[in-house]
Amino acid sequence: MIEFILPEHLKDKIYEIRYLSDDVSKIVSYFPLTISEKDEIISILDLPFDGFFSIFSDSITDEQWNKTKQQIKKRFNDELFDIDEKHSL
Repeated sequence: MIEFILPEHLKDKIYEIRYLSDDVSKIVSYFPLTISEKDEIISILDLPFDGFFSIFSDSITDEQWNKTKQQIKKRFNDELFDIDEKHSL
């Protein structure tokens, strides 16, 4: 599996990184990453990559993200937990 370290400002925006056959196959962010953020990740991977996806489709500024990220992450995780509870009943 490719081990790569993302800077904190990128890691914070990523919900999940999926692997297939030891390679990164999909990077899921909370909101769409900017072109420069994608380029930075591709540079770190040092491989051609186009498997970027996002949970929400709205684009937000870094300022908006920094103001609301804890609330967004908590709400998203709470909703996932709620879905899991309903499926286990």
